[in-house]
Amino acid sequence: MNRAAILVILGLSACGPVPLVQAERECVEQARLAEAPRGTIHVGVNSDGSSYLGGEVGISTDYLAGRDPSQVYDQCVFNRSGQMPSRPYYTLPGAQG
Repeated sequence: MNRAAILVILGLSACGPVPLVQAERECVEQARLAEAPRGTIHVGVNSDGSSYLGGEVGISTDYLAGRDPSQVYDQCVFNRSGQMPSRPYYTLPGAQG
């Protein structure tokens, strides 16, 4: 088998389903971003007395489209694992239902 064929096979194998637990763990953040935008703000003072301000904001297209976070979670888990989640999104700690 030539080198190119091996690389193609390895690349395709990376696209296969992941274990259900892994898919659920990876999809929680996507569902949380569908609930509401998320962000952080950093404020501080350096040792020389100067101050700084910074931040980040995350808004998902699922949020903008008004998609139900539970449906986002279900679809994400199914797409990654080929199975439905073991428990509903709104029963997870931190989910806003």
